[in-house]
Amino acid sequence: MRVLYIHGTAVPPPADPQRDPFYILSERLEGDVLHPIWFSNRKEVEDLFGPGSYPVYERGRFRYHWHLKRHYGGPINRMAALWFYLSTGFRIYRQRRYDCIVTYSHMGTALCGVVLKLLTGAKLIVEVTTSPGLAHVAEGRNPGMKERFKTLISELFLHISLLSSNRAQLRAPGLLAPYRMLRNVPTSVLTGFVPVSLIPPSNGAEERNILLVGTPWYLKGADFLIAAFQRLSPDFPDVKLKLLGYYPDRQPLEALAAGLPRIEIMKERPNPEVLEIIAKATIFVLPSRCEGTPRVMIEAMAAGVPAIGSDVGGIPYLLQDDLAKDRQAGFVVPAGDVAALEARIRQLLSDPELRSVMGACGRERARNNFGEMAYREGFAQAVEDVVNGR
Repeated sequence: MRVLYIHGTAVPPPADPQRDPFYILSERLEGDVLHPIWFSNRKEVEDLFGPGSYPVYERGRFRYHWHLKRHYGGPINRMAALWFYLSTGFRIYRQRRYDCIVTYSHMGTALCGVVLKLLTGAKLIVEVTTSPGLAHVAEGRNPGMKERFKTLISELFLHISLLSSNRAQLRAPGLLAPYRMLRNVPTSVLTGFVPVSLIPPSNGAEERNILLVGTPWYLKGADFLIAAFQRLSPDFPDVKLKLLGYYPDRQPLEALAAGLPRIEIMKERPNPEVLEIIAKATIFVLPSRCEGTPRVMIEAMAAGVPAIGSDVGGIPYLLQDDLAKDRQAGFVVPAGDVAALEARIRQLLSDPELRSVMGACGRERARNNFGEMAYREGFAQAVEDVVNGR
């Protein structure tokens, strides 16, 4: 079956085919990927993927069609991207029809998918990659009218796109539970692609550290983690706290960490380096205010690092096996509950056997439930079910 995938992020796909979901999907499907990337010219694309890789690059049985985002800025860029999706998607269909459209997120990409569905008659799957009702949670403590308006727009787009689709592909169960009008929309659950088999295992480094990886820091609850670390650090003088991510607004974060020399704020790194840092962590913590299903949590689990996460989005789904409550990859705490977060960190720091058990459970769960094969089969099954009317 042929698929048109409308991508929503500007991050280029990995140079290594084994880390590319569409290379893995080529074992079951074929098609085209409409992908805006953050490059500004042809040379930058060909420096990464080789001569002749622009404007179309073949990988496996999929073809990437590039849109260079840095040619424009602001609203002009967004309009140019929407036109790229629609014009290129329709041109591809006229050359060789596709059976199913899949869109990354329920926002602009999904609306383009709805239009292309009407123009081509292809089936439509919309991926819901976050908690739509928490779109106003970003980088500020007191969301204003602008942030509240973003949530209204997010929920409006959610209803338009899903009521026009043939299926919603959720990152975790329950993301649509708050929306009565969407309860009859067919759904399936599939976490994002993570090359679990390529993630190095925890190496049992001697340095003890608590690690958070994610951005923006307010969305990921770094302030909650700093507050918890302040309370427990006197009792664990050998433990460090590391915060890793793209933090252009470092000043407020540095102010929160002031006076605590064992807190290290690290700059963003390439994913292979991030994986090495995760493998050296004693505990991975993600106390987010809003989430879909965080890729980095799966990476920590795959490395065998015990984890703690907040009860938002897909974090509980990742960490807790509903079929066996004693088989957990980590602890789930209420979002914003610093005391609960502190207690769970203390528990793991004080119990190496528990860390070992949870780490082993996480690695097993990541490999069995969230690895490459699970992604390939789940994605392909959803497409086949929609196209065949199941």
